Formats: sequence, structure tokens, C-alpha cells
Amino acid sequence: MKIKGFFKDVSGASRIVKEREKNIESGSDKIIETDPIRELADKIHPDKQIFTVTKIYDASPSAKTFRLEPDNGHIAPFQCGQYVNFYLTIGNSRLTRAYSISSAPFEARLEKPFFEITIRRNRSYFVPDYFFENIKVGSKLTASLPFGQFYYEPLRDSDHVLALAGGSGITPFASMAKEIAHGNLDIDLTVLYGSVNHNDIVCFDQLKDAEDKRPDKIHIVHVMSDDPDWDGEQGFVTKDLIEKYSSKDTTYMFCGPLPMYNFVKKALEEMHVPAKRFRHDAIAQPANVKMIPGFPEDQIGKTYKITVIRGIQKDEIEAKADESVAVALERAAIPVDTHCRAGECGFCRSRLLSGEIFVSPLGDGRREMDKEMGWFHACSSYPVSDLVIKIPILD
Repeated sequence: MKIKGFFKDVSGASRIVKEREKNIESGSDKIIETDPIRELADKIHPDKQIFTVTKIYDASPSAKTFRLEPDNGHIAPFQCGQYVNFYLTIGNSRLTRAYSISSAPFEARLEKPFFEITIRRNRSYFVPDYFFENIKVGSKLTASLPFGQFYYEPLRDSDHVLALAGGSGITPFASMAKEIAHGNLDIDLTVLYGSVNHNDIVCFDQLKDAEDKRPDKIHIVHVMSDDPDWDGEQGFVTKDLIEKYSSKDTTYMFCGPLPMYNFVKKALEEMHVPAKRFRHDAIAQPANVKMIPGFPEDQIGKTYKITVIRGIQKDEIEAKADESVAVALERAAIPVDTHCRAGECGFCRSRLLSGEIFVSPLGDGRREMDKEMGWFHACSSYPVSDLVIKIPILD
């Protein structure tokens, strides 16, 4: 770039405008009917799509895997560890739910592309029950993908990944193992996977198949917490176990329940693992608010009113103090676009006009300016008084 002097440079905008006008005058009057950049962007980041469930099979006695194929024949490219967001209507509730993709990225690029999610039945949440009892082969689901930052990045992460998983938190690592076995991801993966009993290990067959294909790259270590007949590692995933399977240069990736996350985080801190070497999936807000640090227990059982403003429309709904604002909106069939449900992604960003909320410290992903201006994430915020809020108009 040629420097012409202070005054000529700062007055450059007027020169740019003149150059632009000349280019417009000399341009073709032929209408451009296609936009290849827009078309590419739509393929990489499509809007909501319709998917058909084409296969359902057991991933364990307590978990099922659902295979989905796109009605338009296209699945946006995703990485191991990212998730899909479903838009559901259950009874009078309208809600969204995110699930990690348990299939491998290469399977979404086959001649007949598909992706899979693996859901473990959990009576504390009614959406898993809905999938188990209502979703059949042939069911149509509206979803969008991919989302999330929980994936391997070669510029940031080391060649050896120690994956720490519990329960259904194995799904992103099942995706990763299959991608390594296919030859599309060149890393060494060790999985420390905590389960209760060897008879109910989620994705056991998929993990074993991947390990059998690439024993030089994939090492699956099952840890049973209540299985005296198990001849492998027993108990819980401990600091000693983590150190046992670590190498000199390891990236640690975690996906699992909140209590396990709290332990793993503390163990890695004691091991002096740099923050850049510890990656974890979004930590969903627990159903039991007593598990949220700092939640005011005297609020449990209380009910408040929320005035919800969407443009010129105003609704008044009831909300429980021990359920997030997003859950209250969903129960009232008011659409709110949640994705991570952990306070991180910002899709449910809303404005607090009056009242008081408790914001969970487990996932307060707000910018500092948002905090000052009264913005909050509905999925990780709880009413502790009557509220007046303004939310985006979705339909």
C-alpha cells in the first residue's frame, strides 16, 4: 500500500466512492442470475431441514441410536463433536433440543448420506422419553446443523487426545473413533469411559469395531463403577487413571455429567495441565438446581409471572423459580431458539426489562456489555421475581 500523506490518506473515502462510481458505469448491464457464494454458504450453513428417520437400533440396553437422512439429499459438513439442533412440538410445548452427532463426518458424504444421534433414556428429562416412545422409522424431524466448538483442531490440539467420558457423553468420541478408523483423522485417541456395568455400555459395538480396525491409533479403556466381575479398570475415572493414560503432550477432551466434569477439572488443575490443553463440551444446566453453585435454595418451589414482549405482542406466563426462563417459555408454547442449553451459544439471548434473575455460573457466556445492558441467555437464567422480558420474534 502506498502512503500518500496524512490528509490524503484520511480523505481516501471520497476517492474510493469515485472509483466505485466509475466501475459501476463501466460494468455490464447483464443481470447476474446466480450467486455461487450464496449457494455455497447455504450448503455449508443450511437453514432448518426436514430429515426422515430411516433406522433405529440399540446402542445399549438403555440407549438407542437414531439414523436420519435428509429429504433434500444434503447434509452440511460437520466435525466430530459438533451437534444437531431439533425443533420439536410436544403436546402444547414448542422446544428445541441439541444432541451430539454420534456418527462420523464421512458418513454424511456417502452416496446415501446420513447422520446419527444416540440418546440414553433419562426420566429426569422428557425429551428422551419422547424420542423413545414416539419417534419411529419413517418419522419426520425438523433440524439444523452443525453447531458447537467442541472438536479437534490440529493448529491448537496435540496429536494425542485423551477423551474423558461418562454415560451418553461418549457420543462425540464415538464419532471421532469412527472417523479415525476410516482414515480421515490422523490422531492417537485414548478414551477413558466411565460406565456402571459392562452390560450397559453405550456405543460399545461401535467403539470396539473402530478400535479393532485401528489398534495403533485407538485405545478404548472402560472403567466400571459397580461391576465386581469386570476384569478391567474399576471404580471411577480418577486422577491416577488420567495420569496413567496421559502422555507428555496430551490434549484432554471431556464430555459427560456435571459431577464428573467438576472432578475432572479439579484433577487436571492439580496436574498443572494448561487451560489450552483442556477442552470440554457445553455443560448443560442440571435438572436439579441444587447442583448449580450459588442457586438460592429458598427460591425452590416458588412461582413467578413473566411478561413476555415480542414486537407489539405481550403475553403473561407462569414460571417456576427452579426452572430456566427458556423452559417456562417452552411450556407456554412461546418459541425460543435454544441450541446449547448451557448459556454459551447465545441463540436464546433476551433482554431483561425489569425484575431479577439468577444466572447460572456453569455457562454464563454473555459479553461484559450484555451484562451491563441487561441481556441474558434464557436457557441458563432463572426467575427470582416477577419479570418483564423482551425476546426475539421467531414466527
